[in-house]
Amino acid sequence: EVQLQASGGGLVQPGGSLTLSCAASGLTFDDLHIGWFRQIPGKAREGVSCMYSFDGGTYYADSVKGRFTISRDNAKNAVFPQMNSLKPEDTAVYYCAADNNFRTVLGGTPAYWGQGTLVTISS
Repeated sequence: EVQLQASGGGLVQPGGSLTLSCAASGLTFDDLHIGWFRQIPGKAREGVSCMYSFDGGTYYADSVKGRFTISRDNAKNAVFPQMNSLKPEDTAVYYCAADNNFRTVLGGTPAYWGQGTLVTISS
């Protein structure tokens, strides 16, 4: 059984930083492309970033480019998005997701999803 465990959410002041984590089990981690998505209640889910398994390349949505950096630790089967210069509009439930096919991750339909972790940016 594939499981993704997202953690690290919390309350941060505007301009602050937060690092989330996503740990995977039940599948060969090295083969997985890991994506991060976020959703504000009442709004469509947004793809935030993706890290590819084959070359460690990354994708970032324009809304977070330059502020978010994603890293990967295959030994720990985990991915860590570092979020800097956080804004109130970054407030959302963040989800990690994974698939062996990077196109499905980029397309927003990966096969495996973790539970969300709430990030709140507020003073």
